Amino acid sequence: MKRIYSIIVENHAGVLSRIANLFSARGYNIESLSVAPINEEGLSRMTIVTEGNEQVLEQIGKQLNKLIDVIKVIQFGEEPYVEREMALIKMHTDMNTRAEVLRIVDIFRGKVVDVSHDSYTIEVTGDSDKIDAILSLLEPLGIKELARTGKVAMIREKKR
Repeated sequence: MKRIYSIIVENHAGVLSRIANLFSARGYNIESLSVAPINEEGLSRMTIVTEGNEQVLEQIGKQLNKLIDVIKVIQFGEEPYVEREMALIKMHTDMNTRAEVLRIVDIFRGKVVDVSHDSYTIEVTGDSDKIDAILSLLEPLGIKELARTGKVAMIREKKR
């Protein structure tokens, strides 16, 4: 079972290392990791995706809460949430493939963010399934390079 953790941490040197060490010391794998400052001064949000059974995932949450630099740990699962990731995809293109690449990008509401005479660089955002789907369609056309972020997530607000 996969689990997404959103961790609010103090934004200073060594915090990422301590959290990564917590995972590696216990033999847990980090599937994806995203870190950036948030709107509160001196704090950052880490979004970590990992996998394990329910007992392992609960243990991870408890261990994260014990770290000094951790302000808050949110485990995504039961409550509805929004998740997104982004991919930059550099495609080989020629006269025969340019139109097809543009059609696929349009279907997935992506954007061409850079063009050269033999390549397009595409930006696409969405959930993991959407990113996987566009990659599977573009792969046969010649992906030259791929950069993919980890997931970011937030709990959905309750509707009134």
